Order: sequence, then C-alpha cells, then structure tokens
Amino acid sequence: MQIVRTILWVLLTAFVVMFVMINYGQPQRVIIWPTSTDAFGFDWPVGIIALVFFLLGAVPMWAYHRSVRWAQSRRIRTLENSVKANALAHRPETEQTETVVDDRPTKPPVHNPVDRPAETGDNLTPTTRDTDGHRET
Repeated sequence: MQIVRTILWVLLTAFVVMFVMINYGQPQRVIIWPTSTDAFGFDWPVGIIALVFFLLGAVPMWAYHRSVRWAQSRRIRTLENSVKANALAHRPETEQTETVVDDRPTKPPVHNPVDRPAETGDNLTPTTRDTDGHRET
C-alpha cells in the first residue's frame, strides 16, 4: 500500500509542476481588496495562483485530518490499556493458584515423641507407656 501512495504523490507532484511551468508566462491580476478607485492586487502567473489556492484549500483539511487521527489513536490506546488492566484484575482463580506436586520421599511420622531429653542413667530401651503418654514405673 505504501508503494501505491508514493506513486500517487509522485504523479500529483509531476502534474502540478507541469501545470505551473506551462502557465508561468501568462500573468493575471489577482485582486485582494477591491476599492472604488483602484483595486489592490498583484499580477501573478496563473500556475502560481492555482498552486497557492490549492494549498489554501488543502492544508486546513490535512491539519483537520491529522488532528482527528491523533485523537482517535489516543482514544484507542487508552481503551486498550483499560482492557489490559481489567483483564489482569479479573483473572479466574484457577489460573492464579497452581498445585505443586512434591515427589520427594517424606520422613516417617514420629509416633512417640520424647517428653524430656535423656539423662545420665536412663535406660534407652523402649518402654511401655500408658494412655497419657507417660512412662509406667
């Protein structure tokens, strides 16, 4: 698409340059402010007159087009950012939590924890305990 646009601009420029060159030798009176005694104006070649008035019509429309395009691109950017922020804020719970499977071997649980550390003279052989977890004597 860029090549088509470039070709059109080159053709338009060539056409305008040829028009100005062909009509350059024929000056015409351009009256800027008519008065009752003498008209205030200039003698310009027809090609220059056509080019100036073409630009006077095209430049304001081009500026308006650029400003609308700029405003639309800003609005689109703002809407895209709000959609991204909204999507990140409302993620489903299933995506946020992951279950981690631990394949490492586990230690066997301790069934009879020691109530007090061993002291000198204690018999370190297994003994029977009553229902409270204390040694029977």
